[in-house]
Amino acid sequence: MAARRFLYVIAALILLVLVAGITWSLFQDRLMRAAFVPSVPFAAPLEAGAPDYAAPSGWLSRPGRTNDPSRWTPPGVAPSANHSVAIFFVPPTTYLGRDKWNGPLDDAPANGRLRLFASSQASAFNGIGDIWAPRYRQATMGAFLTRGPDADAALDFAYRDVARAFDAFLSAIPADRPILLAGHSQGSLHLTRLLKERIAGTPLASRIVAAYLVGWPISLTADLPALGLPACARAGQANCILSWQSFAEPAEPRQLGALYDASTGLTGLPRKGTPMLCTNPITGVPNTAAPAAANLGALVPKAGLTDADLRPSLVPARCAPPGLLLIGEGPEGFGAAVLPGNNFHVFDYALFWASIRADAEARTRAFLQR
Repeated sequence: MAARRFLYVIAALILLVLVAGITWSLFQDRLMRAAFVPSVPFAAPLEAGAPDYAAPSGWLSRPGRTNDPSRWTPPGVAPSANHSVAIFFVPPTTYLGRDKWNGPLDDAPANGRLRLFASSQASAFNGIGDIWAPRYRQATMGAFLTRGPDADAALDFAYRDVARAFDAFLSAIPADRPILLAGHSQGSLHLTRLLKERIAGTPLASRIVAAYLVGWPISLTADLPALGLPACARAGQANCILSWQSFAEPAEPRQLGALYDASTGLTGLPRKGTPMLCTNPITGVPNTAAPAAANLGALVPKAGLTDADLRPSLVPARCAPPGLLLIGEGPEGFGAAVLPGNNFHVFDYALFWASIRADAEARTRAFLQR
């Protein structure tokens, strides 16, 4: 009798898991919107809460800032005092609230995630120069799960903070200092607009070592022509653009594809049906494949995601239509933050940290030798 009850319990648990899986598969978009899209209309945050980019408090990272998370390096990698390049890094979305469309600067959970991303992403560039990473009133995650005037207004508001920070950054660095642009997710989105509106076709474009627009889809035909720089075609090439989006296999990019296909590119053309830029971060070349042995090192999170070990030869990468970066079977140690569809978006930098570091160093050398 007890054995039979045990079997009933096991069967019930299996049924619950199956029901939950089917429900998630059928309604994941609706469930995510319910969890993250604000239920209030957009209202512009008060100017009293605007970041002051003339003060250290307006920056997550900048030269001279104490306890700067972007200066972190994993065990075995020595910090650098190189000041050859000024890096303008725009962090990804870390505000998840539904009570407003743009996150305040004093949101403690969002700020904790900001420091984590500065350590695992921006730190890849601290071997070539000083990192400037602005704090900005970013659009909440829900703005990327819906379309409409509220989401557009939230993203536009966040961009205005980023543009002000870029002006302060330019004013603070020498007029001839080479610049590397880097971002992730929402940060890369804002950098695409910055390239189009403030850099393309100006003398400033000649100072760009490279632009790492990671974790945001860049259409080769509907976006790239408006950015003023070509896609990087070879390793060590300077003055060009890189982008990738990481998925384990089997990849299910349905959610990404739906948003991409419904959007208009920076040229005014629809993105639907157009290929995305996929730079392999291991090779530095678009549309290539590389074995795990060629990966110089992935950052594998430790308990609590507060630190990480650098592990070489862990993750392969290959570009596949319509522009996804596929990493084979998902590696162990990253499961807590993998998004639906085997989307390793959160780890776009961490999976290839040492290879990105070497790639940026090679592009900097090429730029300085021109």
